[in-house]
Amino acid sequence: MKKAELLTAIGLPKRFTDVLYLTNEQQMPSEIKRLLRRRKLSYKIFPADKFFQLRDRLDLIGTVIVDTESLETSQEEKLARIIEALEMEKIGVILLTERAKATVRSFSLAPSEESFSMTSAIESVSIDELWVRISVNLAYRKKSSGMMVRPAIPPRQMQTVSKNVLAAKLGMTGELVDSLAEELRLAGLVQQDFLPTKLPNCDKLRWAAAFLPTEWVSGDIYDVARIDEQHVGFYVADVVGHGVPAALLTIFLKQAIVMRETFEKNYSVLPPAEVMKNLNVRMSTQKLSGYQFATCCYCLININTLQLTYARAGHPYPILIRRQEQPQYLETKGSLVGIFGEAQYCQETIQLQPGDKLLLYSDGALPFISNSNDTTASDFSEEFCEIIDLPIVEMMDKFNVLAENKEIAPSNVDDITAIGLEVI
Repeated sequence: MKKAELLTAIGLPKRFTDVLYLTNEQQMPSEIKRLLRRRKLSYKIFPADKFFQLRDRLDLIGTVIVDTESLETSQEEKLARIIEALEMEKIGVILLTERAKATVRSFSLAPSEESFSMTSAIESVSIDELWVRISVNLAYRKKSSGMMVRPAIPPRQMQTVSKNVLAAKLGMTGELVDSLAEELRLAGLVQQDFLPTKLPNCDKLRWAAAFLPTEWVSGDIYDVARIDEQHVGFYVADVVGHGVPAALLTIFLKQAIVMRETFEKNYSVLPPAEVMKNLNVRMSTQKLSGYQFATCCYCLININTLQLTYARAGHPYPILIRRQEQPQYLETKGSLVGIFGEAQYCQETIQLQPGDKLLLYSDGALPFISNSNDTTASDFSEEFCEIIDLPIVEMMDKFNVLAENKEIAPSNVDDITAIGLEVI
């Protein structure tokens, strides 16, 4: 089948569509369908597993509703990429995680006996409240695209502004831009204050890190911390999104990732799966606005035994680099944090040995680590393989050079963060 025929067969939108409903069930709840018809909004049901065939048509999409209940466990890891792709196009996303069989106070004359949860962090909402979210997303989308839009709620009558005041404001435009740029620069410096100033090198371990934001502030954060005399905990976390909102959430992540618990004069080192679970609960119960999803990979190493235990939440797999062997991904399952409040996380343990290296990184590094840009494959790029035999500090220096020199399409540019560990 030719490409044009294939696109037609899977039903890609040919004109602007107000609501795209992503599901693998091939149907939309009747309540939502009635809502969209009543509000005279165009909509299209599309397979979630074929979303990326829409990449060239996203300019025709107003807002997206994702039915996460229809996604299989293996597809949860792709959810972050879907959200990120839509966010980069300024397309609002609504996640429906479950159907609640409970009466919810409604603004309509005929209250619905069913409600929808938009994420585990948001209480059940009525169909009318769902409409408000759709309306706001469409208004923002059409405004950012330069389209004419009728607001969902008519604005209050605007006060007239004299021409002299308007001229004064226009004259301040350049100064305002400079001021905002300086504030972002300072915000970036504050964010970097939350990063470790010294890595816990010892007789057996050497560390190196890279932190390369695409802007003044980053949606990535990392830490390497000595928990006690035997253990070091370290992680890389990546907020799904960009800019200031994502950067603010990284500060929350820094405080929410707890590596050990203290009880009076005693303490316990938390296993990675429990660290991920606790982080997910904290994000879900916090009811964060906007950018409330993140990926993370947390590792715990015993300095004496060199035993490494790791868990991940929708994050790229860590890479084990062993002498005379091909690099390999350390795989384990785990969905994003902040979406599914009851999510459970798995952990795996591996025995490290002298000469081993471990690389933990955010997905912004995938374009030059893997030829396939997919953490489920083992097709590592030639340029990456050329640096893996270097000592860890030199390797991370070269890693920085690769990141800075790699030609990447503007739409795919992302923050890059990485932690490198070498066993001596």
